[in-house]
Amino acid sequence: MRVVALSDTHAPRRWKTCPAPVAAQLRRADVILHAGDVAVAAVLDELSGYAPVLAVVGNNDAPDVAAWGAVPRLEVSLGGVRVAMIHDSGAAAGRLPRLRRWFPEADLVVFGHSHIPLDAEAGGFRIFNPGSPTDRRRQPHGTVGVLRVDGGRLVAADIIAVT
Repeated sequence: MRVVALSDTHAPRRWKTCPAPVAAQLRRADVILHAGDVAVAAVLDELSGYAPVLAVVGNNDAPDVAAWGAVPRLEVSLGGVRVAMIHDSGAAAGRLPRLRRWFPEADLVVFGHSHIPLDAEAGGFRIFNPGSPTDRRRQPHGTVGVLRVDGGRLVAADIIAVT
């Protein structure tokens, strides 16, 4: 299973339509995770044209994002991997143990908010921020995440530059 994770698209200010390098990743997705700050639900409709979408609500999301089906916190099994998702994981200090407390059953937590890509693991528990494809802030590139699940295990987690 190929999962494409993205966050902080901030449409329509930053995302007018799906950028071509992002679309190239989405075309091969089995499922898409959006970790919030979509801004408007039209982005989720657009993403749904590529693969099924699961989304959480971010602090900049309009009410139509929740009406579309985005939730504050999400927990789901993807190919046997227990995945949780939230927009804001809190301060960087203590993030791994805090997310473990918030999601004790999860193997992986996907989050956004900071626009800073991150892949960290401790004791078999992994946290993953795909960054933002359209609002890189002080990062060198806009990014998305690609997660690969096989045999009930997360076998790869990659941050892909798209700008």
